[in-house]
Amino acid sequence: MNITKAIIPVAGWGTRRLPITKAVEKCMLPIGNRPVVDYVVQDCIKAGITDIYFVVGEQSTQLRDYYRSNIDLNDYLRRNGKENLLPLVTPPKIKFHYITQSSYAKYGTAIPVSLVVPLLNIGESAVVLMGDDCIYSKDETSEVARLIQAAGNDSSMLGTIVPHNDVSKYGVLETNQNGEFVRIVEKPAVDDAPSDMINVSKYVLNYTALKIIEKYAQTDKTSGEYYITDPINEYITGGGRLKVVETAGQYLDSGTVEGWLHANQVVIGDMSR
Repeated sequence: MNITKAIIPVAGWGTRRLPITKAVEKCMLPIGNRPVVDYVVQDCIKAGITDIYFVVGEQSTQLRDYYRSNIDLNDYLRRNGKENLLPLVTPPKIKFHYITQSSYAKYGTAIPVSLVVPLLNIGESAVVLMGDDCIYSKDETSEVARLIQAAGNDSSMLGTIVPHNDVSKYGVLETNQNGEFVRIVEKPAVDDAPSDMINVSKYVLNYTALKIIEKYAQTDKTSGEYYITDPINEYITGGGRLKVVETAGQYLDSGTVEGWLHANQVVIGDMSR
């Protein structure tokens, strides 16, 4: 299946990381020398993605600044004999699109995806990747490419193995004998977890699944978030298939101080070798 578009939700205040996220967008928190979202973007590029749809908050400016050409900086580097650094600040040769998600409207992981679905071609599949965590691979392999290959004409999702005693912190995946998604058990007791594999919210979704998400986002709920897992469950119940792919790389999350510190230890440790 030829997939060329990715949806990366990056709206939200990142309240778990306040007060730093008052001034720094959560997807721009640095891991090593680059923001966490750029690991996601670079993985997409390696997989042949040509269009990335960022779903941003109303006040988002830093993400746009990072992926635009900075003429003043380029001129400074040239004037000071630092042309060798230009590749580090040259924007990737792909198309970036920015869709604003209102902080006063519905919220939850399904909402940003639903905003992009009308922009896709009929019958088109897309990659959906949350932008505040990533899968880090030392060998430069692409998790997105593996997801696309596994999806075929259906859909797929990434899962990663965590220590058994940590499963109660996450949404834990149950799969069938063919390695296909059955359900997610949210934060189960350790003894009740169906596996040690957790959901990391990175998917390839076919057009049928995407339209279910769009329709779900248009419903009216009296309270609570619009989780993407709810329409995914509806997709499965209706006969859809979702292949679960175990990550080859290491899952890194900047959503907590502890996770961010660990992510930097991993990446900087590799940079120093």
